[in-house]
Amino acid sequence: MAVARDVPAGQVLTSADITVAEVSADAALSPLPAADKTSVAGRRAAVDLRKGGLLLASQLAPGAGLGDDQEQVGVQIKRGMAPSGTLAAGDKVKAVTMPAQGDELPKSGSTVPESIEATVVSVSRPDASGTVVVNLAVGADEGPSLAVRAALGRVALVREPRSS
Repeated sequence: MAVARDVPAGQVLTSADITVAEVSADAALSPLPAADKTSVAGRRAAVDLRKGGLLLASQLAPGAGLGDDQEQVGVQIKRGMAPSGTLAAGDKVKAVTMPAQGDELPKSGSTVPESIEATVVSVSRPDASGTVVVNLAVGADEGPSLAVRAALGRVALVREPRSS
């Protein structure tokens, strides 16, 4: 299969985004076979897909996106508030609440800062200052709380270990 039109990371693929391309058999190439076309529609792009490129399994995010019990929240993350360049769709993260300006930092060994477990849906390209927007899937009861913290600029992300 190949990509029929540009698809940004995080977007759900439709049948119009995918086309069948004939390529010679080559061990160096591993595009998804045309027989998988129906199972690819509805999956989420893990990276930006460019028109004309071969479609690889590694370019698709695990699962089909948000579950019925999840909400999506966009969080603007400034440079230094998340692991640099390592976040990808499907990563498990903790959205940690940062202290307000003027508040004292928690002392080592004291209470753990409040955090919300989330899954990365997509990550934008950095702007000129290095800021990215990370779309996070969270439980329905946690979306509003995370949205408020994000609006106040008080969120940092911690990536959980990736399972092997």
